[in-house]
Amino acid sequence: MEVDCAGCAGCCIDWRELAPTDVDHERRGPREPVDDAYNLVPLTRDDVGGFVEEGLGDAMTPRLWAAEEGVEVDGTTLASIGGKPAFFVGLRKPPKPVGPFGTDSGWLPTCSFLDPETLQCRIHGSDVYPEECDEYPGHNLALEQETECERVEDAFGGERLLDGEMPEELSGLLLGPGALGQKVFVHPEPDRLEGTVERLREGRATDADRAEFVAWAMASSPGTTTHNRDAYERGRERVEAASSWVGEAIAEWERRAGDEPEPDLEAIVEENRGAPATPGWEE
Repeated sequence: MEVDCAGCAGCCIDWRELAPTDVDHERRGPREPVDDAYNLVPLTRDDVGGFVEEGLGDAMTPRLWAAEEGVEVDGTTLASIGGKPAFFVGLRKPPKPVGPFGTDSGWLPTCSFLDPETLQCRIHGSDVYPEECDEYPGHNLALEQETECERVEDAFGGERLLDGEMPEELSGLLLGPGALGQKVFVHPEPDRLEGTVERLREGRATDADRAEFVAWAMASSPGTTTHNRDAYERGRERVEAASSWVGEAIAEWERRAGDEPEPDLEAIVEENRGAPATPGWEE
């Protein structure tokens, strides 16, 4: 599997407003995300725990889905498993000034860890680099599904997916029952979500809202809908206490969104707060 990521980062950026046609593949089918994020990568339970251990609990956000049948909260019927709202955990996407695919720089929702200047991941190859990102687009190829590389090719031309051969070694896809407690989680107390679902739907989620879901994901038991209450309490405390460069940078990006970007803004907002630098594409 070989891809050309230089100047792209299509799998890390919400580039829908740049696309000449509809590319909103996440909103097809019977269950629609409650939030409006695009390319929200599902993290495994181990990924979630790794971020929290590194003090990056404030980099994550939940995703729930509206469905025809399920549990009703805040006027939305949520997809559920055993009467408990289902969710996964992804990485937050604040607005950043980016210019993917050779376009002019503009404010687009972008992965918290993407350097908006080089369009490279700040944690690529690190211990907390998510499994899904590390193997992308391998899982799509294994399932014979369109990749983001191909969507970018269709919209902007060029070649991004240079070799469509499925990698010989892939981690488990975690589909169906195997995903439960490992990539798809449940919230055991839907009555506590009043107000939270509305804020998620409107893009107003609070730190406490996000911490609630991250903690339940950490406390999940693989293959079941059960949780370890002590693990939840410890996890929530750590996530709520997190104050990483990511969380601080997100607040700054949101404050600046829409302004004319100044020179070296990525260094001012992210690297000056401790974000790892990226090597660039010279090689």
